[in-house]
Amino acid sequence: MKKALIFVEAKDGKLKKGSLEALSLVQSGGFETVACALGTGADQLSGELSKWGVTKLYHCSDAKTDSFNPEIYQAVLQEAISKEQPSVMIASSNSHARDIFPRLAAKNDMAYMSDLTDVNLEQDLFKRPMYAGKCNAHVSFLGDSAKIILLRPNQIAVVDATGSSSVEAIAVALPETSGANETTAVEAGQSEKLDLTEADKIVSGGRGLKEAENFKLLEELAAPMNATVGAYRAVVDLGWVPHSLQVGQTGKTVAPSLYIAAGISGAIQHLAGMSGSKNIVAINKDDKAPIFQKSTYGIVGDLFEVVPKLTEKLKSTL
Repeated sequence: MKKALIFVEAKDGKLKKGSLEALSLVQSGGFETVACALGTGADQLSGELSKWGVTKLYHCSDAKTDSFNPEIYQAVLQEAISKEQPSVMIASSNSHARDIFPRLAAKNDMAYMSDLTDVNLEQDLFKRPMYAGKCNAHVSFLGDSAKIILLRPNQIAVVDATGSSSVEAIAVALPETSGANETTAVEAGQSEKLDLTEADKIVSGGRGLKEAENFKLLEELAAPMNATVGAYRAVVDLGWVPHSLQVGQTGKTVAPSLYIAAGISGAIQHLAGMSGSKNIVAINKDDKAPIFQKSTYGIVGDLFEVVPKLTEKLKSTL
């Protein structure tokens, strides 16, 4: 039987959506599934993973792994790869994964592909966007070598877990490192809500907000809905908000049930990261802004008038 190694990530004991997408791919694909997790509480994921038919869990629960260190992460994952020799390794395509998995691919002579939006493991066929989402490439691997694939977040359907297995938990000792990478401080992100890739509701702002201080208007709008605040790349480049809030081709790919775009014109790079949203509400005073072509609902008006009225209405009804 072919073997799949899934790099799983969790928060507060719950698997993140990106990990559920990876597990969904292999649940009914005839794979023996092995998982690897790092961070405090990683050793407590056996119960959750048993529902997905996982047979082994390699974990490193040392508190030092709570902060991303590429040397440590690579060493722990390498131990799992060396012992299991998987035919395929799968993870969500985030900044951490794009840092460590190319290294692992090179070290283990494994084929590598990232940012996949459609995966057929049986036929070895994959799809990935190109040119900021203007077209899609249908690709496959040559030969039968082991492979590493990274899934673009929020593109693979999550199915119901139907497995029931006994999970063997294997502790991996914290590896020694060269000290070339060291975390000196951790700063909390600006948003206290869910990470953008996990959020069901997002309120994003662009240059139409005019200055950083006006992002408080979006925070006030997001609060009654328990939404997460996002941003267009231009305002991130201006330093108004941190990169962790960026939605788009070079930011995060999101697919919430509701995406409110305030003061965002709708450049193709931004649309590439949020076009999968179920309902898009655009607020822009330019009735010819490209964002309206993708929006479910459009409000042509000054966001400084529209957003406070929406906030007031939400506060009175929610």
